[in-house]
Amino acid sequence: MPRDPNEPHPPSVEDARLYRALRAGDRQAMVSLYRRHAKLVYGLALAILKNEQEAEDLSQEVFTTLWRGSSYDPERGALTSFLVVLTRSRALDRLRGSGRKLRFFERFARMLPAQSTPFTPLDRASAEEYAREVREALAQLPSSDREILELSFFGGLSYSQISQKTGTPLGTVKRWARRGMNQLKAGLAHLVE
Repeated sequence: MPRDPNEPHPPSVEDARLYRALRAGDRQAMVSLYRRHAKLVYGLALAILKNEQEAEDLSQEVFTTLWRGSSYDPERGALTSFLVVLTRSRALDRLRGSGRKLRFFERFARMLPAQSTPFTPLDRASAEEYAREVREALAQLPSSDREILELSFFGGLSYSQISQKTGTPLGTVKRWARRGMNQLKAGLAHLVE
């Protein structure tokens, strides 16, 4: 029995049509895809990350990935499945990344002496020496790595925010951050031990 042309397309057929239109440069197709799937992506991101701002950032990242071109193929499956897998994967990456940052700062905090009294002149000198060594280690990094770490740790930006701010692809931001952290860890190993 032929389909009534006035009847709405099933979701996967409509998503595939909109995705092909998006790839052909139709900006309105992106708006339509966003309206259709933003609640799903945001809801999943929020359920995993437990943070509204992080979930918003991740949702934007997922749709930006879709906009710029992704590995999605309408012939291989539903767009909703692709978005769920992409969102889950990126959310877990964020959780793993934030866990590494937290462990790094916890180790750094453990090496500092616990103080219930004001710093003595010797304590101040030691802290200034640590700060000087950290600054020197940062100065030894390639400028790209140093900028990413400064924006992340001192600026409080997520990797996706850094990517947007600097115009650098997210994967490159993550790679530079990992490389910079490894170089810092090696350069400051004597402080941590």
